[in-house]
Amino acid sequence: MRTRPAARAGQYAALLAYLVFLAFPLLWLLSTAFKSPTELGSLHPTWIPRHPTLANFRQAFDEQPLLRAGLNSLLAALGAALIAVLLATPLAYVIARRRTALSRAVTGWVVVSQAFPFVLVIIPLFLVLKHLRLIDSLFGLVMVYVVWALPFALWMLVGHVRAVPVELEEAAAVDGAGRLRTLVSVTAPLLAPGIVATGLFAFVTAWNEFFFALVLLKTPEKQTLPVVLTHFIGAEGVADLGPLAAAAFLATLPSLVVFALVQRRIAGGLLAGAVKS
Repeated sequence: MRTRPAARAGQYAALLAYLVFLAFPLLWLLSTAFKSPTELGSLHPTWIPRHPTLANFRQAFDEQPLLRAGLNSLLAALGAALIAVLLATPLAYVIARRRTALSRAVTGWVVVSQAFPFVLVIIPLFLVLKHLRLIDSLFGLVMVYVVWALPFALWMLVGHVRAVPVELEEAAAVDGAGRLRTLVSVTAPLLAPGIVATGLFAFVTAWNEFFFALVLLKTPEKQTLPVVLTHFIGAEGVADLGPLAAAAFLATLPSLVVFALVQRRIAGGLLAGAVKS
């Protein structure tokens, strides 16, 4: 009995250390964003700025079109997440419910596709998009994000569909519910947490993606936020640290906000799916 409180305390200590490890980059970024140029050049950096200033944020907005780039990133991320979920959900249901040779082949393709690095596919991808006249287009970038996120999204949703007992659908059919009614009233509420989690994955992946956006988008007005952040680095590799930190901190906020909102929806979806009406 005495070992249980000690073990629980050890678990909490390990969890706290892990949270500190994860939060360290964000806290340091926030601290840097509010420091003056004098403090940024100091040989003895401090956690808390001695003289906090908003000059870095004003300079970041004056030097680069952060609002326009953020809107481009938001459109690309939302579009990719929505299309990936709409495509992956019915495919995942068919693969999970019909365990045929084709479904096993698709599952193997999903696993293998994640092993290919971006560099191997960028040249053929560029040629295909050029043929379709989708270079320097947000729509073309969204299609690339959908293709890249779809295998993993499909793999995630297959696991969620298999976690839904088939007996629930069979019971609904015995009660007289049609196929569509069963999917909407029984299966969909139970899949809601998985669908939301998959959409979050696709959104965050597209929001943070840099390489495809750098190669495929040439017009400055169409560039996404990760690409615009590189403009704070000079030709000789010297970074304008204060404005860069301010802009980078602002770029992380949407992902944090979306995750905070979606986290509640995931828990709510789990409870909704567990309650029989």
